[in-house]
Amino acid sequence: MIGIIDYGMGNLFSVSKALERLEVDYFISEDKEKLAQATALLLPGVGSFRDAMKRLREEGLDVMIREYVQTGKPLLGICLGMQLLFEESEENGPTEGLKLLPGKVKRFPGGDYKVPHMGWNQLEFLKETPITRELSTQEEHVYFVHSYYIDAKESNVVMAKSTYYEDVAAIVGRGNIYGMQFHPEKSGKLGMALLQNFAKLVEESQVAQ
Repeated sequence: MIGIIDYGMGNLFSVSKALERLEVDYFISEDKEKLAQATALLLPGVGSFRDAMKRLREEGLDVMIREYVQTGKPLLGICLGMQLLFEESEENGPTEGLKLLPGKVKRFPGGDYKVPHMGWNQLEFLKETPITRELSTQEEHVYFVHSYYIDAKESNVVMAKSTYYEDVAAIVGRGNIYGMQFHPEKSGKLGMALLQNFAKLVEESQVAQ
């Protein structure tokens, strides 16, 4: 069963409703002991990176998440939740993240581009992964709302990109850790297919164990 981490800064309703439409079992909790028993974790997020990390630390959820991924069970971060997977953000001054993936979170420069980046953009898959398998991005778009983007230290963690002012990391991952900068639960057919693939990955990881 997928555990959705409730730390007061996630769009829990839309994420949970998407899982319900896919008939995927889930629970929502802020209890780190209960979440540690989940077959996979989903880390949503909306708002400030600094505030999000503060809340995770106050509840001991940052330590739980780091320990959880060491078990090999899947973790998916969505929007701000994806950014939290990285080393640091420059939002409101330097703030350390969960340090699960190499890279920093930086603000869009603005200028000729509106910030936040808000709207539908096409994905370009860069490599075959468990959550992008058997999917095509030729006609489908996904929904972004963000003012900050990932500057990945290692290009191989970027699984799919989109374009706003330049290339933007849209799906990231390494091993059992995944992140989506857009909102898959609000992204129509392609977004639901990506969540479905994550659910399949969870099932496969259970069989492997």
